[in-house]
Amino acid sequence: MAANTASLIHPTLLFRFEVPIQAHDCSFSAGQGVSLPESCRVTSFGELAGDRQFAEVRMAWEKSGLAFVIDVSDKKAAPWCRDSRMEDSDGFHLWIDTRCSPGIHRATQYCHRFLFMPTGGGPRLDLPMTGLMPINRARQNPKSPPTGSIQVHVQTKPDGYRMAGRIAAGALTGFDAIQYPRLGIYYAVVDRELGWQTFSLSQDYPVVEDPSLWGEAILVK
Repeated sequence: MAANTASLIHPTLLFRFEVPIQAHDCSFSAGQGVSLPESCRVTSFGELAGDRQFAEVRMAWEKSGLAFVIDVSDKKAAPWCRDSRMEDSDGFHLWIDTRCSPGIHRATQYCHRFLFMPTGGGPRLDLPMTGLMPINRARQNPKSPPTGSIQVHVQTKPDGYRMAGRIAAGALTGFDAIQYPRLGIYYAVVDRELGWQTFSLSQDYPVVEDPSLWGEAILVK
């Protein structure tokens, strides 16, 4: 019985993972988004549980904010994105705790959930969308992001899409890369066709609302 019980535990639950996020130019272009090198790649520890890997995730930082690039492949169907059901939509879901508080189970004002959707916006619902989503059971909420402080760009591919985004420091309550170079972090590349590719634990755990289940990132130069 003990062996069967152990097999039901997600392997990443036994560890708290830490990854480096490299310093790099995070300048955003309306025509191309952000370009990040291979050295900015962020591991998906969900692979330890045999979870399907269909996206490459890269992240970087500078004093003015954070940037990412995700490359989703192996798709046959179009992404499922709805502005009326953003929490359930395909895309890049990113949780950031700017003060890295691994002992808390309810989000504070330093905890953020950002969503970047490859489609769903505009009159024809074919433009990318982004926003700051509420975290369930949060004790406090972060400040509302200033207009234009969260940016996204999408390039479609025959078998998926490449999406780049930037989050300005003004959209990250408490962000200070020099005084607080350690962040709490969790991400999920969500796709109705391909599933969830996660930083660590799967969606079977309350990762969407419990910061103690997130990992850690160190902002390195």
